[in-house]
Amino acid sequence: MSQRPRSHTVKTKRPITYADAGVNIEANTRWVESIRSAMAGTYDPRVCSRHGAFAGLFRLDYEEGLFRRSYREPLLVGCTDGVGTKVLLGIDTNRVRGLGIDLVAMSVNDLLTCGAEPLFFLDYLAVHKLDPDALTGIIEGVADGCRQAGCALLGGETAEMPDLYAKGHFDLAGFAVGVVEARRQIDPARVGPGDVLIGLPSSGPHSNGYTLIRRLVARRNLQKPLDELGESLADALMKPTRIYVSAIRRVLAGYRVKRVITAMAHITGGGLPENVGRILPPDCDAVIDTDSWTPPPIFTHLQTLGVERDEMYRVFNMGIGYVLAVRPDFVGGVRRRLRRANEDPVVIGRIKPGRGQVDLR
Repeated sequence: MSQRPRSHTVKTKRPITYADAGVNIEANTRWVESIRSAMAGTYDPRVCSRHGAFAGLFRLDYEEGLFRRSYREPLLVGCTDGVGTKVLLGIDTNRVRGLGIDLVAMSVNDLLTCGAEPLFFLDYLAVHKLDPDALTGIIEGVADGCRQAGCALLGGETAEMPDLYAKGHFDLAGFAVGVVEARRQIDPARVGPGDVLIGLPSSGPHSNGYTLIRRLVARRNLQKPLDELGESLADALMKPTRIYVSAIRRVLAGYRVKRVITAMAHITGGGLPENVGRILPPDCDAVIDTDSWTPPPIFTHLQTLGVERDEMYRVFNMGIGYVLAVRPDFVGGVRRRLRRANEDPVVIGRIKPGRGQVDLR
């Protein structure tokens, strides 16, 4: 005897969306729109981009005659960097806007050491979850840094990756492009005995050494004002990296014929020994007098938490964020120009014959 097949109901599951997996396309669209004004505020007539395009355009020959007078043999210069684990301290202390300035500074200050003019900047922001309200401050900080550096925030990328980043966490990377006249580029091969080292003050640790810093302050109240600092640890440690572009460009513009600056160094990870060492020819030494300036109080405080002096100078900038090597006859003029650019330059050392070593005294 035959049997009729039994009827049954197939239950279907709700389709899985990208949002279910942790990525919100609509939030990204709103985010891109929300940062439009921050980006546009960094544009000059050389920017040809339209908002929402797949790539940014920047015109090198804007006002062609003017460009040709400035650059007969232009060389493009590129730099990239990040902010490191200062990001984590920024998250912990709810101070993230300044990280955008840090991001720009780390690249444009490097680019500047070649004598280059920053043209444009791009950022990469990777997040656990895209929260425009929480993250807008970062991009506003990037735009602020670009304005300080005189370059355009030409574009960027925001990646939402919940499987890679912890809740509330993010990371930053930045990319700068500049231009320098070939015959005016700063070449450390010109450094020689007698050159004078001029230091420009930092605002604090800038964006280096924060893995050590975070370990030193892990069990401390970061928000409590400290008498020896005149502010809280959070405020002292989260000061944005100084951008030296405006001052240095003004000095370079004052010496269009004479090449009085032989080299420049951005003092980042490795401190003065490593970064000044990078501009030394193999037959020269740098002698730096550490008594010639007073480091900001934050460095003294960090040292009291258990770091030896030599390690402090090996990890941190110790209050000197940028160094110029200058021909001795022009030291006075360079310092005057730097002061007019609102810098506080200090002679920190000299170049002598040697073997490519940095001597901290």
